[in-house]
This record gives sequence, structure tokens and C-alpha cells, in this order.
Amino acid sequence: MKKVVDYILGSLYLLYFGLLMIIFHGVQVIAYRIFGPRAHQKSVEIFNLFIVAGLYMTGSTVSFSQKVAIPTGRTVIFISNHQSMFDIPGIIWFLRKYTPKFVSKKELARGIPGISYNLRVGQAALIDRHDPKQAITEILRFAKHISENHFSAVIFPEGTRSRTGRLKPFAVGGVATLLKKCPGALVVPVAVRNTGRFNPKGLFPLSSFTAMSWTTLDPVEPAGRTPEDVVADCEKQIAGFLGQNPA
Repeated sequence: MKKVVDYILGSLYLLYFGLLMIIFHGVQVIAYRIFGPRAHQKSVEIFNLFIVAGLYMTGSTVSFSQKVAIPTGRTVIFISNHQSMFDIPGIIWFLRKYTPKFVSKKELARGIPGISYNLRVGQAALIDRHDPKQAITEILRFAKHISENHFSAVIFPEGTRSRTGRLKPFAVGGVATLLKKCPGALVVPVAVRNTGRFNPKGLFPLSSFTAMSWTTLDPVEPAGRTPEDVVADCEKQIAGFLGQNPA
């Protein structure tokens, strides 16, 4: 019976999600070309609000909490575990006051209505995972952009999704490059729970009645610490929150 419910509610949500992508692709183009980057960013935030709110259509729940307040007006590097594509809408909406920008693989910058356009004009870091030189150059450009504008960066050091929820080892390279160009940035770990359980086998079927959450943990001041130490601290906090041992 649960599978039947999953297919019905999942189908309804994906229809809703697809319509949002098409509608907000147009909204983003209009916002960016007529009103500029700030209006475009607002349209992206509203787009992701609708994505997150729509999760309730599947009987699922979403929640967000902060262990401590995070200062605004300062560049923040959010380090998050990665379970699913649904990690991202929650981060964009719940952390919107920090204007999060993503480090993403370049393949996502083409062919996905609403999402690819945002990655391109929103100046995300679009990296080629098979070309380390290009990846470093792109992250350096991205770091300069967020530092100058007091935006935030979001990076998934696991590199690929862990649909089981078990943490994969956190890589240091991307974080180290960001810290090099943003020496005054604050690093904040983000623990994402159960988005992988929501779509364990790809985009369909979705698992209804899933409780998903996003939680920011204790900020890490990188001054006087190596990137390896900073990433290890974040990995340990996220693993502890999820009831796991670091990978």
C-alpha cells in the first residue's frame, strides 16, 4: 500500500515540480534581464520556497534549525553533507539571508529549466570534475566573487550524493581553495537529514511521509587552522549530529 501511495503522491509532486521549473525559468529570465541580479536572486529564493513547500504534498515534513546565530555581512562557507538534489532547495530557502552560491558540476549548467539558468547567471562555480586545473581556476574566480559581495558559498565535500545517508569522506581541496581567497570567511557545517531517503533511487519514485531537516551546526573560525583541520571539524560535527562516525 505504501508503494501505491508513493507512486501517486510522487507523481503529483513531480508534475508540480516540472511546472515550477518551466514557470520560474521564465520568471528568472525576466527578473534578470529587466531588473538585474538582485531581482533575479529574489526570484530564485521564491522558486525554491515553492519547491520546499511542495514537499508537503507527499505527506513529508521539512524543518530548519540553527545551533547558534550566524553573523550577516560576512562571507560564510557552508560545508554540507550531500544526499539528494533536494538538499539544495532547502539550503537556498532556509539560508537565503546569506545569499548562498554553489560549487556545482558544469554539466548542470545546461538543459535543466529554471536550474541551469540560475547556475549560469547567478555565477555559481561550474567545475569540470575531470579537469583539476579548470576546477581550481573556477573556484578561485567564484571565491573572489563571493568575497567582494559578502555572499556565501555552499560546497559538498563528499563530491557525490550519498543516498543511504552514510557519510562519504570529505575532500579538502575545494574548501582549501575557497579559504585561500576568502581568508576572513566563517565556515559553518550544515547537517542535512533524510533527503536521500526521500528519493533513494533517483527522481522517481519518491518516498512519501519523510521527515527532512536542515541544521546549521557550530561555526568554525578558520584563522590559525589548516584547511584539513577545518574540514575535519565540520565532518566530525555533521557525523555526530547524524549519529555516525566520520567516514
